Amino acid sequence: MIQQRSNMDWMLKELANGVPHTRHIIVLSADGLRMAQYGTDPDTADRLAAACAGLQSLATAVGHEFPHGDGRMRLVVIEVSGGFFYLMSAGARAYLAVLADEGVDAGLMGQRMRDLVARIGEHLSTPPRNGEQVA
Repeated sequence: MIQQRSNMDWMLKELANGVPHTRHIIVLSADGLRMAQYGTDPDTADRLAAACAGLQSLATAVGHEFPHGDGRMRLVVIEVSGGFFYLMSAGARAYLAVLADEGVDAGLMGQRMRDLVARIGEHLSTPPRNGEQVA
């Protein structure tokens, strides 16, 4: 069973209310488990969280191709017909994902996501599963 972190609800709501055109907000673990959500139903949040796990893995693999980088994924932005998807590292083995409609201010979204991660990074971090090392 996934433990929902209800104490983050107000923080996620604040992000949604602070950036017009925000549709869904999900906090997930590195292995794709939903930890918190706002603006979406649990089934949609679970599907998005699972997809995010694959995306962060792909981004990390690409990141290792940069010789002077550390290979860690910080932010992925995908523009699709109808809107934007943002995935940001949010602490050790945790991620913040946002779906927003076309009219979203991309700069404002990035700034507000960074602010949220900085404020609640400790709350978003998850311990390693089964003795894994923290990446």
